[in-house]
Amino acid sequence: MGTMLSPEILAVLERQAIEVPSWAYGNSGTRFKVYGTDGTPRDPFEKIADAAEVNRLTGLAPSVALHIPWDKVDDFGALRTYANDLGIELGTINSNTFQDDDYKFGALTHEDPSVRRKAIDHHLECVDVMDATGSRDLKIWLAEGSNYPGQADMRGRQDRLAESLAQIYARLSGDQRLMLEYKFFEPSFYHTDVPDWGTSYAQVAALGDRAKVCLDTGHHAPGTNIEFIVMQLQRLGKLGSFDFNSRFYADDDLIVGAADPFQLFRIMFEVIRGGGLDADTEIAFMLDQCHNVENKIQGQIRSVLNVQEMTARALLVDHDALVAAQRSGDVLAANAVFMDAFYTDVRGDLAQWRESRGLPADPEAAFRASDYQSRIEAERVGGVQAGWGA
Repeated sequence: MGTMLSPEILAVLERQAIEVPSWAYGNSGTRFKVYGTDGTPRDPFEKIADAAEVNRLTGLAPSVALHIPWDKVDDFGALRTYANDLGIELGTINSNTFQDDDYKFGALTHEDPSVRRKAIDHHLECVDVMDATGSRDLKIWLAEGSNYPGQADMRGRQDRLAESLAQIYARLSGDQRLMLEYKFFEPSFYHTDVPDWGTSYAQVAALGDRAKVCLDTGHHAPGTNIEFIVMQLQRLGKLGSFDFNSRFYADDDLIVGAADPFQLFRIMFEVIRGGGLDADTEIAFMLDQCHNVENKIQGQIRSVLNVQEMTARALLVDHDALVAAQRSGDVLAANAVFMDAFYTDVRGDLAQWRESRGLPADPEAAFRASDYQSRIEAERVGGVQAGWGA
């Protein structure tokens, strides 16, 4: 049986890698309750074991991101070796300045120099972790801003943020990079210190070439044309990484593609258009999700498969026909080229391709049929389950 996926498309898919987050395997929930589940990891080693299972079944997730201090261990070298023995790497190191009382009114932007020093030192510690794990990227998301007009000096906070980031950036070495994420609201509702891609871009542009923007697909106002932002940041050479998730209302952290598969397709088209899947790309692709009601490992499997599927569909866009329609001003023909690729069902082709690589045709079904879940439920009895904030 033939496939519509050409050798050129398969070559791109062959090198596709989507980093999974350690916190996806811990307990999470709503703002009112964190739910416990059987088999939840109790430490970073067990999180890594679950992440490795996702990669074993999909071949798409060769690295796992860590969150500090949630994933703090005494010996990061041992954690790195453990991950490598399971066939994966330790990836992005995520800082945390949103769960300490000192940071109630800011961390890197705080009025008090001693609080800023504490927040900066935390990020320097994260770089030390990067040195031990071999991680390339330090990702910073800041839950900072104000709730009331007049509460804060917005310009002063931007100045202090720039000064703090400069100190952190100066600590990086080799090919290490700083990724500055943005989010348009929450937990600050009047103003957020890094609310959009423009603010993030302005801050990282002032730092240097190894500072870039992290785009979280759930961190935009409803109706935002995210693929335009993807295009612009790639055009400017400042798109460093993705946090893939999906949302219906705000930052819902759902399985990517759940709310709007067509949006994921459009995003991946622009990624491809800008060279973001070329062999020498520097763009990192990562999931950022918490699984509240669904099985956590299956949720990660479904997510990486969704990204792969929409990537394959985006690679099917007939560029010659598209350019011809665009240049002739044939609006409907151009749109039809897009829709033809989006509506193409590539799941069977991808299943065949997985089997040709020794992977299960249906990784999610393979997980359901395995004893992995029952085994970890039996083994992980006792102790304290990892969760959001631990």
